[in-house]
Amino acid sequence: MALGKVTVNNLNLSQGSFDEIERKTLFLGVGHISTGAGTVIALNSQSDLDQLLGTEVSQIKTQVSAAQANGGENWQAWALPMAVDDDWGDALDLALHSVSPELVALCTPAASAGDLETAFAKAEAVRTDQGRRLAILSATPGIDDTEQTWSDYLAAQAAMVQPVNAYRVSAVPLLHGNNLGVLAGRLCNRAVSIADTPMRVATGPVLSLGSVPNDSAGVGLDNALLSSLDALRLSVPQTYADYPGTFWGDCNLLDAEGGDYRVMENLRVVDKAARQIRILAISRLGNRLLNSTPISIASNKTYFSRPLRAMARSTRIGTSEFPGEIKAPKDGDIEIVWPTRDKVEVYLRVTPYNSPKEIEANIALDLTNAR
Repeated sequence: MALGKVTVNNLNLSQGSFDEIERKTLFLGVGHISTGAGTVIALNSQSDLDQLLGTEVSQIKTQVSAAQANGGENWQAWALPMAVDDDWGDALDLALHSVSPELVALCTPAASAGDLETAFAKAEAVRTDQGRRLAILSATPGIDDTEQTWSDYLAAQAAMVQPVNAYRVSAVPLLHGNNLGVLAGRLCNRAVSIADTPMRVATGPVLSLGSVPNDSAGVGLDNALLSSLDALRLSVPQTYADYPGTFWGDCNLLDAEGGDYRVMENLRVVDKAARQIRILAISRLGNRLLNSTPISIASNKTYFSRPLRAMARSTRIGTSEFPGEIKAPKDGDIEIVWPTRDKVEVYLRVTPYNSPKEIEANIALDLTNAR
């Protein structure tokens, strides 16, 4: 004989939403010891920076103020003020115990190529050790207007960035004093997606950029010098003749020539997909729902494609269609391979949309008399 038994289990199929890491920046830089030094300070668009970072001008407050001005509604960030002799890598490790940023803004200007390579090594160490993906915005020095001409400055910046191969690092010269914060805020503005370049003019001009610098000869900064810095893979603002406002160029990354990640928007969409797919993969460990049978492989292709399908969702308003962050995945974009009986490899392809960064218009004169 037997006694009746009923068991009801709650099954977790990993169908929930993902925490948003994107559009959040951690600022690391020298601040005032008496105001929040060594602690992680939460910031948003309503934060009183005088209260949180001190009333005096400081390295970190200058950049955070510019980011807040350009971050728009619902901007969020963190700041960790440091002492002059503090190591920013240690400060980052401390911050990562409690926050999870997409971008890390190093407010202390890099002094050499080695500093930029150290930043890349740290970003890669965080990725391999913790599975977290960071992009680092590193300030580089502005011009010394007492000793440097623009030619001198260009040569110094070239010496710093040309030897560097670091696809997770963007070098931002402090030409106007607060360029790093302006770019960080623009990248995190919710008026646009992470798939958009900060060059996007429809986003509007940058706000609160510092004054235009001169060199030691009194010559002002011009677009020719900005173009040369951009060619060196530095991230700089720009203006257009007869078009009011100051805008931005690409957020260049220090990837090698021919690399896939030479601009920030390419890295951001891949990193977003990778963060979410990692969570899905963790929940499949030891789960026989993922096996080598054809029906399981087909089912799990749909399972792992969920972040890509969500990122590809577009919106139509009237006759205008606002595209998603990437194109929708199609057949062949997701493959699952079993090299051994207990190891599975998932391959996914992320396809961004085209975005015009150079527009050529050709106008022909029609002198025919046929109208």
